[in-house]
Amino acid sequence: MADIELRRLRAFVTVVEEGNITRAAQRLYIQQPPLTRLLQSLEEEFGVKLLERLPRGVEPTEIGRVLFQEAKLLLQRAENLSATMQRATEGKQGNIRIGFTSSAALHAFVPNVLRRYREVYPRVTAQLEESGSTELLQALVNRTLDVAFVRTPVLGMPELKIERILQEPMMVALPVGHPLAQNAGEPVALNMLNNEGFILYRRPAGQGLYDAILAACYRAGFSPRIVQEAPRLTSCLSLVGAGLGVSIVPACMVRLGGDGVVYLPLSNAAELHAPLYLAQRKEVAQRKDQQSSAMINTFCALVKSQLDEAK
Repeated sequence: MADIELRRLRAFVTVVEEGNITRAAQRLYIQQPPLTRLLQSLEEEFGVKLLERLPRGVEPTEIGRVLFQEAKLLLQRAENLSATMQRATEGKQGNIRIGFTSSAALHAFVPNVLRRYREVYPRVTAQLEESGSTELLQALVNRTLDVAFVRTPVLGMPELKIERILQEPMMVALPVGHPLAQNAGEPVALNMLNNEGFILYRRPAGQGLYDAILAACYRAGFSPRIVQEAPRLTSCLSLVGAGLGVSIVPACMVRLGGDGVVYLPLSNAAELHAPLYLAQRKEVAQRKDQQSSAMINTFCALVKSQLDEAK
């Protein structure tokens, strides 16, 4: 209903609650004559008598009681709608689409952020999607995702803003029967793997990790012999457990365990780390869809606050 319609209903409800036009006018901060005209116009619009005038006040007719109950519900819904729109404008209500790679989901930081976001903004529904870094970044460009945790800052996407938020060590994943697996906890120098067959996360899906591993091997004096490329890091671990080769994975993958897989740290000389990036569209702040922009901005702000707390 238009504002004037809500105003007339609010006036009617107030009069019924007070049982007196003078007191209702005081409560509404208007003069008595304008209030009386509002009530008369409401009766004229519905074509029925809504109030009985008594010597010391007013009371609703039977039809007026029906309107009183319905009007109270409508006014409450109108108030709720206003609050809902305000929350949406502030990024506190709506739907946000969040992407992440499988390895990002295993890092304790990401589920902690998602849990904290749900606590702080319970009226925002988070739609989650897991995929490879390249696919997630393309989804951001295509506007089917709002924000994503990725491992690779893919070049050639000027529409995106990609920030490194943290990095973690890389680990060597070995078959349980491998000779190096007997040295539990001992750091492994990369050149000790120069004769091994490598199982790597395929480059199109994880270009950053793939290229970093190859570059580290070259620095260590050899070119890795890649025997298999897997579509997911979890697939890499399955192939390692089957004895098909060794792999190098982010330290968070240790949480998966894996049958027949042993994890060992890499020596510091390898200079291998797995970064985690937060990606979004650059033009979010200028979007006409202010609700989505506000939610993305509040999510990114929460990520940064969680990083500060973790330091």
